[in-house]
Amino acid sequence: MAHSDTSDGWWLEFITALPAKTAKLAVTRKDGSPHIAPVWVDVDDGELVFMTGEHSVKGRSLLRDGRVSLCFDDERPPFSFVIVAGRARIDRDPEALRYWAGRIGARYMGADRAEEFAQRNGAPGELLVRVGDATVVAQRDIAG
Repeated sequence: MAHSDTSDGWWLEFITALPAKTAKLAVTRKDGSPHIAPVWVDVDDGELVFMTGEHSVKGRSLLRDGRVSLCFDDERPPFSFVIVAGRARIDRDPEALRYWAGRIGARYMGADRAEEFAQRNGAPGELLVRVGDATVVAQRDIAG
């Protein structure tokens, strides 16, 4: 992934730091209009990983087009952000869905709830989405 305006690796540290930040996912609807929704995200070997329902606006858009942008931000002064733009790869493998649903759920809600999220979100009708080979724009301490 390419990046700018920060030291090497800062953007990855920013989005993986705890407590976990919710990303704002932007996709394009069939009519060309934008759609933005929050998603829980994890990272696997430099790729962003998230899940969504196959029949949601996000899911339908990703299956049709695949272009995505995700924005992570710190709303506290001195303000920082990371924007990742790339193309989504979709995986429907049941084992991968269950694994990532549990891992992502644990990241946001705690390890004690991993199995709950694995069962609920690691099911048919869900999509595992990976975004790699993306462009990253990051700025740290904007108002600093």
